[in-house]
Parts: sequence; C-alpha cells; structure tokens
Amino acid sequence: MKHPATAHRARALACAALSVTLPALASAADRTVKVRGSGIDLVNTAIVHSKTPTPSGSITQSTETVELAGDLHGRVLYQITTVVDSAHGTLVNTGHQVFSGTVAGSQPVMLHDSKFRFEVNLVTGAGRGSVYLADHIAGPQVNCTLQVADTGKNPEGNQTFKYTGECVFHDAG
Repeated sequence: MKHPATAHRARALACAALSVTLPALASAADRTVKVRGSGIDLVNTAIVHSKTPTPSGSITQSTETVELAGDLHGRVLYQITTVVDSAHGTLVNTGHQVFSGTVAGSQPVMLHDSKFRFEVNLVTGAGRGSVYLADHIAGPQVNCTLQVADTGKNPEGNQTFKYTGECVFHDAG
C-alpha cells in the first residue's frame, strides 16, 4: 500500500494534469468566424443624464441605442461617458454596452462590454473604435472583438459606421 502522502501527491498531479488538459480540449472545439457589417448610432434619441464643463471641454454621461446589420444583427444599448477635449480636438467615448441579437446566424445572444473605446478627431471628424463583447449574459457562448470606423452621418444626423472583426463560438460541451 502506498504511503498516504505519496497517494495525495499522485492525486494532486493527476488533477493538475487534468486541469491543464481540459482547457486545451475546450479551445480545440472553439470556432472563429470573421464578421463584418454596418451600424447606426441613434444619437437623435440619446438620453443625456449630465453634462459638466471642464477647463478644456466637457464630460457628458448619456444612454444611446445602436442598430447593427450584417453578421451581427441586433441592437446595442450603451451608457457612455463622453469626454470632449477642445484643446486637443478629441472626443472619447467609454462606458458599458450590451448587445442583444444574433451573431453569424446564431440563436439570440446577449453580450456585455465594459472596455470599448471610441475616439473622434474633432478637426477631421474621423472616428475609430474597438469593441470587446466578451461578457456572456445569455444565449450561445460567444465573444466578439470588433474594429469600428465612422462612415458619416445619415439625413437625421445619426452617426453611421462599418465594423469588422471576429467572433469565437465556444463549445458548451
């Protein structure tokens, strides 16, 4: 019969090996899909909660809705903090957003993002950003990383954009 300490070490090593092997197996079942599409930020329906002047511009907190078309099809509700720095000619949006819709024809999903960042050059009007829909709320296990580029404004004054990126579907196994 093995010494209890030896048996304990053997079980610990087996558990450690299992914990290293399982994530590798799960990631082997992941499926990555390239995505692209367009969207519209419904600025004309924004709810402004506060606007505070700063020495170089302002800080605004608001809630807005975005409609997405393409491989991501649905809506985004986002709560934004907008920092305008007139001295440097920049606008930066950060905050929280939740996407509700489908990804590449999937069943409906809800995903949260607290890391997005959009930057606008106030001189040229050019805007770019990154989106990290990584916090799963409901539906299939998927996360998406997107790059967003402004394409102009529609007749109602709402910002339009294109997005590209990839989404990873995780096998729930």
